[in-house]
This record gives sequence, C-alpha cells and structure tokens, in this order.
Amino acid sequence: MRQATILLTAISSLLLLAACSKPTPEQQAINTVLESYEGLLQGDYETFLNNRAGMDSIPDSYREQLLVSYKQFIAQQRKAHEDIVELQHIRTELDSIQHLMLVYLQVIYADSAKEEIVVPMIENDEGMWKMK
Repeated sequence: MRQATILLTAISSLLLLAACSKPTPEQQAINTVLESYEGLLQGDYETFLNNRAGMDSIPDSYREQLLVSYKQFIAQQRKAHEDIVELQHIRTELDSIQHLMLVYLQVIYADSAKEEIVVPMIENDEGMWKMK
C-alpha cells in the first residue's frame, strides 16, 4: 500500500512538473499564431491585431483601419471559399539569420480548397512571440 502511495505521489509530481514547465519558443510561437487566426475567424479582430508586432504604439485611426481591413478580408474569404473550416499547424522553422520563427499553417476551406501560409514571428523584449 505504501509503495502504491509513493508511486502515485511520484507520478502526480511529474505530471505537475510537466504542466508547469515553460513551453518551448516554437510552441509559444505556434500558440500565438493559432490564437490569432482563431480570433480572426471568430470576429475577434483585436486579438489578431494585438498579436502583431509593434501594434501597441500605432495611432487609433490606423488601428481602426486595420480592424476594418481584417473584417473585409474574412468576408472576402468566406465569399470566395464559403468559409474557413480549419487551421492546421504544419511545421515551424527557426530562421537564425533573420531572427524569425516561421510558422507554417494549412488553411482548409469549406469548398475543399487548401492553402499553405507562412507566418513570420519575432520575439519582443518581453519574450513574447508576435506576428511580423
């Protein structure tokens, strides 16, 4: 009985350690891209904008223009392809020369069309990954 308790405690500790461990830079970049594009698809254009590099210091008028352009882009995609059904992470590459993390996504449309996009990511001063 005591051995089972010790084993259970050890397993619980390992699971807690794994859950608390910091994600890799690659995983952080992937998470940001997926969060951004899912927000875009759900009409949360602010999340998409806020996950872009340098967007915290732009004038309000430019910010509004970008939000309108995101809305128009999604409307155009829905008209052209019926809708975007799914976003799939394909791979991630580190470009050490340009100091970029390149996140490759496959966009799957309702009309069966597929498109691969590359989202360049940069790490800001706070260690957060932002879309370039």
